[in-house]
Amino acid sequence: MARRLEGKVAIVTGGGRNIGREEAMALARQGAKVLVADIDKAEDTAARIRGEGGEAAACSEDASSWDGCARIVEAAVARFGRLDILVNNAGVVRPQPIHEMTEADWDAVMGVTLKGYAAMIRFAAPHLIAQRGGVIVNTGSTSGLGHLHMANYSAAKEGVLGLTRTVARELGQYGVRCNMVRPSSLDTGMGQVPGVAESSAESRRLNLPTNGLRHIGPGADRVRASGSHVAALVVLLCLPATAGISGQDFFIMGDELARFPEPVPSHAHFKPGGWTLEALEDPIVLRDFLGDLVNRYVRGA
Repeated sequence: MARRLEGKVAIVTGGGRNIGREEAMALARQGAKVLVADIDKAEDTAARIRGEGGEAAACSEDASSWDGCARIVEAAVARFGRLDILVNNAGVVRPQPIHEMTEADWDAVMGVTLKGYAAMIRFAAPHLIAQRGGVIVNTGSTSGLGHLHMANYSAAKEGVLGLTRTVARELGQYGVRCNMVRPSSLDTGMGQVPGVAESSAESRRLNLPTNGLRHIGPGADRVRASGSHVAALVVLLCLPATAGISGQDFFIMGDELARFPEPVPSHAHFKPGGWTLEALEDPIVLRDFLGDLVNRYVRGA
């Protein structure tokens, strides 16, 4: 099979392990030169790529720092002469109930998962704009749909979706596309973080979806994707065949692949002159506008 990313240069943040490593290696197998950015094990992934005959370099700069992100981009351009693909995959979790969460818990997750993604795009964008083309793939999460004891991570990951849609609109005029992938994978390493297993157990006790989308319990191996499956989708979004796809929200879990639709209003009502409290309390309006939401979270629907 032809190497369809020959001559392209990619950065993968969080590329030292798990899904990020699989993404970096999958891009390299398609011919891309890869800068693996991670504060830990970046060189391990780069060495694996070189061992397979690919071209890769490692960078251990901090992807949660504005200056660190600038240096990551500079390292890729200095080493390989250009930049075509940015995969934002770095992330951390600090699970705590919202009423026990510390400022440090919040800032650590936001710094890597949202601020870091924005900063990487900030410094990659001038290069992509100058060459009138490029690809950005951001890693989201079904946690963004609601995940018990993960308010910081949920907020950060759903912030990534807003970032993705805005960047797609801003940079689309320069031929740059930006999409988000929500993986549910056993290769994230998240399950080993203290507090995550406890969150899942509490979700099951309350009859709430474990990760915002569905219950994940015994038999999870059967329904969760491996990192290589996620990497295949990321590579697809970097190929010429998907050049017209941007601002989209994709999901992959085990055998399942899906695309979330862009949000649209539902249960719309119109009131000449605008809404008052009395008009909102009209039984017909309440029944149609709010009726299906009553006790939704209490019931775990």
